[in-house]
Amino acid sequence: MGLLGAGDALEAFPWMKLLACAFMAWCAVRVLEWAWWRPRRLSRALRSQGLRGTAYRSLAGDAPLTERLSREARSRPLPLGCHDVVPRAMPMYHQIMKEHGKTSITWFGPVPRVTITKPELVREVLSNKFGHFAKVKFGTLQRRLHNGLGSHEGEKWAKHRRIINPAFHLEKLKRMLPAFAACCTDLVQRWEGLVGDGEPYEVDVWPEMQNLTGDVISRAAFGSSYLEGRRIFQLQGEQVGLVVHAMNKMHIPGYLFMPTRTNRRMKQIASEIEVLLKGIIAKRDNALRAGEASSDDLLGLLLESNIEHCRGDGNSKAGITTDDVIGECKLFYFAGMETTSVLLTWTMIVLSMHPEWQDRARGGGASRVRQQNAGLRRHEPPQNRKW
Repeated sequence: MGLLGAGDALEAFPWMKLLACAFMAWCAVRVLEWAWWRPRRLSRALRSQGLRGTAYRSLAGDAPLTERLSREARSRPLPLGCHDVVPRAMPMYHQIMKEHGKTSITWFGPVPRVTITKPELVREVLSNKFGHFAKVKFGTLQRRLHNGLGSHEGEKWAKHRRIINPAFHLEKLKRMLPAFAACCTDLVQRWEGLVGDGEPYEVDVWPEMQNLTGDVISRAAFGSSYLEGRRIFQLQGEQVGLVVHAMNKMHIPGYLFMPTRTNRRMKQIASEIEVLLKGIIAKRDNALRAGEASSDDLLGLLLESNIEHCRGDGNSKAGITTDDVIGECKLFYFAGMETTSVLLTWTMIVLSMHPEWQDRARGGGASRVRQQNAGLRRHEPPQNRKW
């Protein structure tokens, strides 16, 4: 019996070997289709329509070229008074459009991207109902940063939009003005303290504007939970840098699942942010339902809108989940942190380049304040007026 069993095993072994070879061949074909054959077919199809651009050479796509051009652009300072910022801010697209035209092809890994600049083409793409234009998905990396309205599509996007939109009505946004004013006042007072005896003092406005944006977003988003919100802002800022670094290696299959230092740190940050947000949301949600909290910040307005949406539908499950709220809060940070601080920094640079604009801005602001004060005095009783 033992000899017979051994013989059966020997006869079965070639079949197992054959199956393993067939499976490996199937995997190789799939990899070749994804990494070479399909990109080459797409490239031929696009070029047959008259489009030009970079050639597809490897899984890295245009990532090495983008990194090299960005490094070269940042190694040369802009001349004072220069407004030609496109070659520095977007060197890759600047060079591609210069060489291949304003409608051109670039490669994000094995996926081609067509850049268009004509407004009528943009309008046509965005308004078509065929679903050919979809939002770019970054999978795990996108979830590390946010999983909010900007990444949803279809019915989920419509549902989140209905619930979130009331929180951004003008009258509700006006409730956040005291938070904005408090942050700006703190910044101005700190700067005034740096100047001693009228002597000039040089300030690096970039980190100052980053801190100001963090303060404003934290106060506007979480109100009384401001310190926890500030910690989330700091973690989210670090996460953005790590994600940008990881995106340059996305073409390596399985890279995001490797236990590298960057991947481990991204996972730690995502977990810490989730724990902080869950704690803030749970406390605020319980307080709102008990009528013990105000909704003068974004989180309160979002939770209030979600509760009203559930009541309107008569279904407690009609709203968005806690994980959805976490995704929207992370998106609020992600969308506001860099864009606002960069815009404020560039505004101050341009004002420094054109001092006459500063005089006009001060004059317009003073005129506006005088008009408001005059309006207030007209509504005061005569005995309370101060002239």
